[in-house]
Amino acid sequence: MRTLHHLESNPLDATTTLITGATIHTMEPGPAPEAVLVHAGRIAAVGSVAACRDTAARLTPTAPDVVDLTGRVLVPGFIDPHAHPLMLGQMMTWVDCGPDQAADIGAIVALLSEAAAKAPARRPVRGYGYEQRNLAEQRHPTRGELDQVATDREVYLMNASGHGGVVNSYTLQANGITKTTPNPAGGEFFKDDDGELTGELSDAACNILTGISGVKIGHHGPNFHLEDEPAEHLRQLDAAQDAFLAGGVTAIGDCQVTKREFDTYLRFADAGSLKTRVNMYLLSHLLDSALDMGLNGAFGNAMLSFAGIKFYADGTLGGWTAYFPEGYIDDPCRTGQLYHEPREYSALIRKAHAAGLQTATHAQSPTAIGMVLDALDAAQQDRPDADARHRIEHCGLPSVEQIGRMKQLGVYPVNQTQHYYNWGEGVKDAIGTEGERFNPLGEFVDGGVPITLSSDAPVADPRPLEAIGAAVTRITRNGHRLGPDSLRITAAEALAGHTINGARVLGRETELGSIAVGKRADFAVLDGDPLAVDPSAISSIKVLQTWVDGQMVYGD
Repeated sequence: MRTLHHLESNPLDATTTLITGATIHTMEPGPAPEAVLVHAGRIAAVGSVAACRDTAARLTPTAPDVVDLTGRVLVPGFIDPHAHPLMLGQMMTWVDCGPDQAADIGAIVALLSEAAAKAPARRPVRGYGYEQRNLAEQRHPTRGELDQVATDREVYLMNASGHGGVVNSYTLQANGITKTTPNPAGGEFFKDDDGELTGELSDAACNILTGISGVKIGHHGPNFHLEDEPAEHLRQLDAAQDAFLAGGVTAIGDCQVTKREFDTYLRFADAGSLKTRVNMYLLSHLLDSALDMGLNGAFGNAMLSFAGIKFYADGTLGGWTAYFPEGYIDDPCRTGQLYHEPREYSALIRKAHAAGLQTATHAQSPTAIGMVLDALDAAQQDRPDADARHRIEHCGLPSVEQIGRMKQLGVYPVNQTQHYYNWGEGVKDAIGTEGERFNPLGEFVDGGVPITLSSDAPVADPRPLEAIGAAVTRITRNGHRLGPDSLRITAAEALAGHTINGARVLGRETELGSIAVGKRADFAVLDGDPLAVDPSAISSIKVLQTWVDGQMVYGD
C-alpha cells in the first residue's frame, strides 16, 4: 500500500462547521446524507442534521457555525492527478493563440506581433494553444511566418499538446541549428521536402529554448521547463493555483517535476501560500538522484508531498509524435517516436519499482502502451507488489487485450477527456478510424479498470466539470460525437473518476476523494447537479465555492 508518510504542516484551528441544505454526493456507498459536520479541518460526522449536532456537542461546548447551502450541490473536492501547474501559470503570461482567439495563421501572427510591439526590446515573444488541424490552413505555421513577428528576438509558438511547436529563424540561428544539425535523441528539428528547416520542433529539441541555466532533460520527455526569474515563477504558480481552485480542484498531481518546479513549490509552501494539495512526480532523468537521496516511497505533509516518478514512452497524438511505426495516415513517413528503447525503459521501470516507487508513464499508441505493460510485468515478476498502483498517463489508444493486462497487473490509466473535446477529430484524421476510440472509457469500465480523469493543464483548462461532461457525451468542440455510445460512461462514473479514483491513483484515498468521517474536509460547492442535469449541461455547471481543510478558499 502506497501510504503517504506525513510530515505534518501547521496544525489547524478547531473550528466546527455544520453544512446543511445541499444535495450531497459523498462518493461513498449508501443514501445521500442531510448534513456534514467539520471539526478542525476533518469530517467529523455525515448523516442527519440531528446526528451531526449530537457529534458537535460531544466535540465542543460551542455551537457550530452553520452554513446553509440550500439549492446547491456539495461534492468532494475534485482531484486532478495529472497537471502541470507551473506551466499553466507560465502560459497565462504568454499570448493565447488557441481556437477561441485565432482561426488561422494570419491571426496568430497578428496576435504575436501585437505582443512584440508592446514588449521591451529583445524580450522573447511566446504564444501557445494552436492545434494545426483546427487552423484554416490545416498545418503548422512556419519560421518564415514567425519571422514576420520579429527577427531580433526569440519567437516561440507552443503547440496545444505542449510537446513542441514552431520557432522563428532567429531562435534557430542563435542556437546554431542548421539543416545539417542532427536531431537530438527524443526530439526533432523538422525539414521540408527540400531539406530546409521549417521552424517546427518537438520534444527534446525544445532544449534549445531553456537558456544556459535552464532545465535540460535530454531524451526523458518534452522540455517545456522554460526559465523565468524565481519571483516570476512564484507569481505564475499563484495564478495557476487560483485557476485550479476556481475549478473546484483541491488536490493536484504535478506529473513533470524538475528542479524548477521543486524549488518553486518549496518556496511557495515556505511562504504559506499553498492552498491546493500538490503531489509531485519527479521526471525520470532525476530517478538516480531520488534514489541517492533515499526516496523510496511517498512522503510529505498534507499540502506538499513526493509521490513517484514520471516517465515517457512516446509522444503526443496532437503533435503527431506518438509512436505509430506504420506511419500516420496524412504522412506515412512520420512515425512519431519512442523516448527509450524497450530494454532501456524496462530497466528504468524495474529500478524504480524495486525501490518501491510508483511510476506514471505517458503512453498514447498501442505500441507504446504495450512497451509499458511489458516493463511493468517484468518488474512485478522481479518483486511482486499487489498494490504498486503504477499508472499510464493519457493511455489514448489501448487495445482491448491491453486493457485486460491493465486489470491483471493493477495498472491505472489516467485519462484526459478534454483532449478529445478539443481535438478529437484531429486524432481520427491522423491515424484513421481507430482514432474514434481515443480514450475508450467505456471499454475500461467493461474491463473492470477504474476510470480516472484529469486535465493535463495547461493542455486543457483545469475544469473538472468540463471533463466530466466530455466523458459522458463524447461530443467534441466541433459538435462531433467521437465513437460509438459504448465508449461513453455515466455521470456517476465520471464524477468518481475526478474524485475518489483520482485520490486512489495518488495513494491518498484514506484522506481525500470522498465525504466520509475522518477524511479531510475538502469540498466543491456547485450550482447544479452533474448527476441530475442533462449530460449536455454538465460542463456549464458553475463552481461556487471551494473548501480545503474546512475553510473556504474560493468563492463567497
